[in-house]
Order: sequence, then structure tokens, then C-alpha cells
Amino acid sequence: MKTPSKVSSISALHQFLGLAKPSNPLISVFNFDEVKLEPETILKAITTDFYVIAIKKDCAGGKCRYGQQYYDFEEGIMYFIAPHQVLQFDDVLLNGVRGFVLVFHPDFLQGYPLAAAVREYGYFSYSANEALHLSEKEEKSVMDIVENLSSEMDNNIDAFTQDLIVSNIDLLLKYCGRFYNRQFLTRKKANSNLLTKLEAVLDKYFKNDILAEKGAPTVQLIAGELHVSANYLSDMLRAQTGQTTQQHIQNRLIEKAKELLSTSSFSVSEIAFQLGFEHPQSFHRLFKNRTSVSPLEYRTSFN
Repeated sequence: MKTPSKVSSISALHQFLGLAKPSNPLISVFNFDEVKLEPETILKAITTDFYVIAIKKDCAGGKCRYGQQYYDFEEGIMYFIAPHQVLQFDDVLLNGVRGFVLVFHPDFLQGYPLAAAVREYGYFSYSANEALHLSEKEEKSVMDIVENLSSEMDNNIDAFTQDLIVSNIDLLLKYCGRFYNRQFLTRKKANSNLLTKLEAVLDKYFKNDILAEKGAPTVQLIAGELHVSANYLSDMLRAQTGQTTQQHIQNRLIEKAKELLSTSSFSVSEIAFQLGFEHPQSFHRLFKNRTSVSPLEYRTSFN
């Protein structure tokens, strides 16, 4: 991958895309048909200092890679990019593309709860991005919000303008969170495959005595082996099973602990070390939190 082009400001983005200077240097909404690039211009890889939310439809061809996964731009997709993430294109031409782009700098949200809350939306931090595919009804909901936002930006600036714009961004993010959750549920086959792979990875750790040597696998380590980000994996699992990746790991630890406590003569401390705990107290605390009894009390119940 070539070094990505850095776009440090929204004004610089407008200049690169042949757009008029933005009315506000910290936020902008524009349609792809407003872009005035040379017909043969091919994008490669970019990174920005601001958030990007876009719907792309009817691209002339090429593929986009966000994180480690490719997406065919001939399909309509919605995607989300956080500051400093890299969006890479392979032979993508922008002529003929329909859709919109919303860009806003983190500074625009300062002083609002959304400044912190925006980081909690998992779709901004997926290193292997799951593109959002919208139904017609969902797309209309998104477009209505974007049109309201754009209209507010075009109106006369007053004391309420920024509040209303931030409220619309907040509403848009909430709707997209709902749509992502729906997508996780409707893509059961793909997600079930990922869940199966997760169990296989956990089996490897719990069946080969790796825990004592390396400790319990972290969420980041598991996600890395599955080639997805930690946030994406936890969001998918939460939608499918109601539990995060960390909870799945802890479930397996408790299952293994119960097996050892009920079938072996190892002390509680020895079992803790076998399960990768550096301090027995940490094992004791986790076991009691998850089972309401201490490891020793659990063992005693079998005697």
C-alpha cells in the first residue's frame, strides 16, 4: 500500500474535489455530482483529520478497501471513516457516482456530549469495515436527516444553528447504529461463520495448554486471528448472542475452571496459574463474580 495522501482540513478536501469553499471550515455536506475532478482522475489512498460519512451509488467501477476488506462500489453502500483512518481505492473513478458526503471535524462537536459519544459508535473503528447496506426505507430516513442538516447549514446563522446541526448528526449516528444492528441480525450466515471461527480459536487456547504459558487470550488477540477489529467482533457477538467477546472468553475460563475444580486435585492457586492468571486473587474474584460462589465453595459442593 502506498503512503496515503493526507487531507488535513475540510477546506483542503473541497479544493481537491473542485468544490466551492465550505461555508463552515469544520463541517460540510455535498453530493458526489458536485465533484469536479478530471475524468481520468483515479483516487488511491487518503487519510483525514475529520469524520467522513458517505453513501456511494452507481460508481463507474473499481473497488474500495477500508481496513482489510474490499467493497464493490457498483453497489450502494454507506461507510464511516474516523479521523486518521485510511481509505484505499483500487482504480476508482468518481465520475457518475451518486450519493452524499458529510464531513465534520471533531472540534465542531466540542462542548457537546456527542464529542465523547461519537467514539462509542463501533462502525467508526472497524479495522475491517462492515459496509452498511440500506433498504429503501432506511436510505430515505438517512437522506431526510442529511437534507435537514444541509438545510440548516444553508440558513442564516443564529444562536441555534450549531445546536440543531449537532442534534441532526447525533440522530443520524443513532439511526445508523440501529441499521447496523439490523444488518448483523440479517447477515446470520456470515456472522455464524465468524462465531464458529471464534469458538475454534478459543478451543485452540483451551485445549493445548497455552493459557499457562501465555495467559488468557485478549479480545484484541482473538480479533486479530479472525482478521476483524475488536469492536466489530464484540458488536457482532452482542447482536448474535447478547454477549461481548470478553464475556465469551470469560465463559470459557469459567467452564474450564469448573472442570478442573470438580475433576482434579490441583489447588485453587494451581488452577489459577493453569488458566493464565498471574495472581490467584484475580481468578477468585472473576469466578465468584460469575458464579456467586468462590472456587473453593464450588469444589466443596462436589464432596
